[in-house]
Amino acid sequence: MKVDVLNLNTEHFVIEHLLDSPVNRQLIERFVVPNNARGLESYLKSQAENDENNNGSRTFLIKDAATGKLACYFSLRTGLIAVRREDGLFDTIPGIELANFAVNDAYRSEGSKIAKIGFHVFDKFILPIVKNVADLIGVQCLYIYALPKEKLIRYYTSLGFMRLPSDAESFVYSHVKPAYDRGCIFMYQGI
Repeated sequence: MKVDVLNLNTEHFVIEHLLDSPVNRQLIERFVVPNNARGLESYLKSQAENDENNNGSRTFLIKDAATGKLACYFSLRTGLIAVRREDGLFDTIPGIELANFAVNDAYRSEGSKIAKIGFHVFDKFILPIVKNVADLIGVQCLYIYALPKEKLIRYYTSLGFMRLPSDAESFVYSHVKPAYDRGCIFMYQGI
């Protein structure tokens, strides 16, 4: 059963799957992020389509409903978190990784009708998709590997993400943290 993301459209934004329209390639080429997040830009421009084709993740584009300009994108994929048990072994918790999440600086600089685009996208698009998937397959948490910037950590905390205690965070890193997220901070929230 496929989630009908078109039912998530809002007054200001529409959601499309990365591969829904040939126009998306042109929009992606004009997507920019601040210097400290160039990996998010690079992913969208050079890796997202490969991950789509090999079922590594799904990338969604959020477009301005009136102009069709690309405002934001995010990628989701399944994953797990390793949690140490008292007997020294570990259990896994099924989750969904918010693998990429970025607002287009070019769009933001033009002046959006929505002041907090990221909050809006998270609430109106990301959470409904995650909750729908959780209803279908049983998922317990949403997690992210955030860039280690205090402002960004505060931002994700305001979205409901939490950090683990340092020993538990180290355990996660030693068992399931992808190499490309080296240096990032693991954060999660229950579904």
